[in-house]
Amino acid sequence: MPSVRRLSLLAACALATSAATLRAQPPGGGGQPQKFENLKVFPKDIPRDSLLGIMRSFTGALGVNCTFCHVAEPAPPGAPGPREQLRPAKDDKPTKETARFMIRMADSLNRVVLAALPNRHSPTVVVSCATCHHGSPLPQTTVAMLSEAVEKTGVDSAIAQYRKLRGEMVSGRYDFREGPVNDLAQALAARGRGADAIKLLEMNQEFFPNSPDVDVAMAEVYLRGGDRDKAIARFRAALTKRPNDPRVLRRLQDLGVSPSGDR
Repeated sequence: MPSVRRLSLLAACALATSAATLRAQPPGGGGQPQKFENLKVFPKDIPRDSLLGIMRSFTGALGVNCTFCHVAEPAPPGAPGPREQLRPAKDDKPTKETARFMIRMADSLNRVVLAALPNRHSPTVVVSCATCHHGSPLPQTTVAMLSEAVEKTGVDSAIAQYRKLRGEMVSGRYDFREGPVNDLAQALAARGRGADAIKLLEMNQEFFPNSPDVDVAMAEVYLRGGDRDKAIARFRAALTKRPNDPRVLRRLQDLGVSPSGDR
């Protein structure tokens, strides 16, 4: 069992999220026990306030509440306090075992892997929950999130979800620059889903109307789908935004046309 001295390493996933996450826990689950049982990662004699602070930082980093990992049972009728009482000693939820694994992973990365890095940055950078999660229960890139939505609910629903998330800009959770959508569109086109790719790129162009890279991405999708004329038009549109782009000039030359509107 780890000692208290190693707590900061074992709990790096929590403690490195900064004091901003150590706020009041989100709603959902109450009735914290006075004595902790079934501790398998943290020291058994860890101070109560320390452990609760770490748990609260987990909820902030993942955007969840205590019941994401812990079992909650209805309080007896008429009992004072919260309507639900946590049963932290129970291991019924798979997310709890996942959390234990991730704490150990963060400990290993910070204490062993990163510690061996030559010329390590000072002050040291540590891996924490927020490093990957950014307020999301499942750490996903923009491409992964959109790709999953396209597969499960279709491109129109994925676009609606993207617009909503982009409008909220939730916790810096996703990368809303143009690159991830361009990348996903190319991946979809490579799988024969050019129409879906174009829909995504049309949306991307709404947000980045002056970007030649969106035009180039659209041109490549059209070209892959055999629509030569639309591909040429998009390549030429890219040149109006970034004249003399060697990549675009080369593609137009390969297609046997001039950069201007002349064939």
